[in-house]
Amino acid sequence: MERLNLTLDEGTSGALARHARKAGKPRATLARELIREAIMRREALESQRKLARDYAAGRGDAREVLADLEVAQLELLEHDEA
Repeated sequence: MERLNLTLDEGTSGALARHARKAGKPRATLARELIREAIMRREALESQRKLARDYAAGRGDAREVLADLEVAQLELLEHDEA
């Protein structure tokens, strides 16, 4: 496992501390989870943009893939709200 040294501004540090207390987790654990979550969301966004480009270019199966993606997004949103 690799270590990462971060310097956080006061607002970010305070927000991280509040969320960590609320979750009952150490700040480092929550920070790792948040970084993983952000990476996953960014990758999903990149995938959506590629799909949109493919759809605009007339890719035949884009409509099916788009429908599947929409279902998966709704499931993720429901999971985040729980």
